[in-house]
Amino acid sequence: MFGAAGTLLNISTRAQNQGKPARYNIDRWDEMMMKRDKQLTGHIRGQSDNPIAPSGYENSSVWTAERTSS
Repeated sequence: MFGAAGTLLNISTRAQNQGKPARYNIDRWDEMMMKRDKQLTGHIRGQSDNPIAPSGYENSSVWTAERTSS
């Protein structure tokens, strides 16, 4: 029973990560890259080798919506 539960948990985790193993010990650089990947592909584990960003990518930054205090 434990073996079946572990296998189903592993399959579920990999399905949510597009077939890739889970990430552990994520630092700030990884978080930044995952945010970038989500903006480019729509999924935090997706990656794109297209050198041209899709339309709307330039407007999806946090910096454009942030108000400055000065």
